[in-house]
Amino acid sequence: MKVSVIIPIYKVEKFIERCVRSLMEQTLQEVEYIFVNDATTDNSVNVLKNVITEYVNRNFQITILEHEINKGLPAARNTGLQVATGKYVFHCDSDDFIELDMLEKLYRKAEETDADIVWCDWYLSFEKNERYMKQPDYDTPMEALKGILSGAMKYNVWNKLVKRSLYVENQIRFPEGYGMGEDMTMIRLFACAQKVAYLPEAFYHYVKLNGEAFTNTFSERHLRDIKHNVDETTVFLCNKVDSRIHPYIDYFKLNVKYPFIISDKREMYQLWRCWYPEANDSIGTNPHSSLRSKVLQYAAMYKQYWVLWLHYKLVYKFVYGILYK
Repeated sequence: MKVSVIIPIYKVEKFIERCVRSLMEQTLQEVEYIFVNDATTDNSVNVLKNVITEYVNRNFQITILEHEINKGLPAARNTGLQVATGKYVFHCDSDDFIELDMLEKLYRKAEETDADIVWCDWYLSFEKNERYMKQPDYDTPMEALKGILSGAMKYNVWNKLVKRSLYVENQIRFPEGYGMGEDMTMIRLFACAQKVAYLPEAFYHYVKLNGEAFTNTFSERHLRDIKHNVDETTVFLCNKVDSRIHPYIDYFKLNVKYPFIISDKREMYQLWRCWYPEANDSIGTNPHSSLRSKVLQYAAMYKQYWVLWLHYKLVYKFVYGILYK
């Protein structure tokens, strides 16, 4: 097979039909679809099975794997990777959907350039509208890695096609038991890549429900997961990449904790101050950080919390609430 698509399933019965149809109707024919049922408690799997009966020509390309207990998104991705046979791997979340020519165009780009990783633009999809999310272009894995760590490019797994050999040869897997921030795994893949390529078209629709679009909430479990994944990613980079990457690790830490100050809660501002304080000296030096984000971070650093509260109420809740309603 040319491409293995891994699709975790957990409580997505309202969305999975649209996702599956967008996958089954891909213009690329040599694709294997690996659905991983992560012990979902709703009707998602039945919806899946009903939809695929309409695509008889794809039946031999479809595998449905079952977890007896819910293990989380990273484990589901790893289960799919264990059985994948395609030259390339693509991850699709089952509440999202893709353009019908996505796999063909990404595959063609990868073959033309011999790239280990190909990425593309994507859509942030709300209930009534979408926002086009442009991604930057880089010629080398090192430049792409710097772009990711500095926040210029997203490290989401779902807008990228990756050679399966990159996972296998570097023994890269997703962090089971640490689901929040699990897509930081993509940073490791870029650190191991030899060639990369960019396709300036949007194919992936990342669905964001309006009610949660501009709200950052973190449970103790989420915070534990993020901290673990940041620390493990940092260790990996320090061992794998030369010292040129060290300043960008500080930018990465700042970007990870930045959502804490997009809030109206004082305890989140204080959490920002507690996490990775050694990175705060780099607030002003990140070339990809906007003036607004620098102002907000300095406000947090110097305990001017009223600035953060006012920004959240005026910009995120009021202005963005109107724009993306």
